[in-house]
Amino acid sequence: MDLEARSLQPSQKATFLAKLREYKSDLNNLKRDVKKTSSPIDTQAARDELLESGMGDTLMASADQRGRLLNSTERLNQTSDRIKEGRRTLLETEDLGVSILHDLHQQRQSLLHAHDTVLF
Repeated sequence: MDLEARSLQPSQKATFLAKLREYKSDLNNLKRDVKKTSSPIDTQAARDELLESGMGDTLMASADQRGRLLNSTERLNQTSDRIKEGRRTLLETEDLGVSILHDLHQQRQSLLHAHDTVLF
């Protein structure tokens, strides 16, 4: 392309050579960019930078999730304690009911025995 531009008329030659220099400059810039992005050191650094920028959001989300998990665990433990306390109260009430029924049975037996004694 360079040879073709040099062989043109002088009026066209200057504009084509200027465009040619611009294209060559763009090509060199693109080649430099390709080398820069394909370099293992730069690629690793860019990768680390991307991962670190995302880690802030991940750590924030992780901390938020951890807080919610701790709150949920605490509520679960409180609920478990209330259930245990309710069960203990239930068992005490059941024992008390059994004791009352036993006393009532004994009183009935006494009354029946007294009634039988009065009749005979």
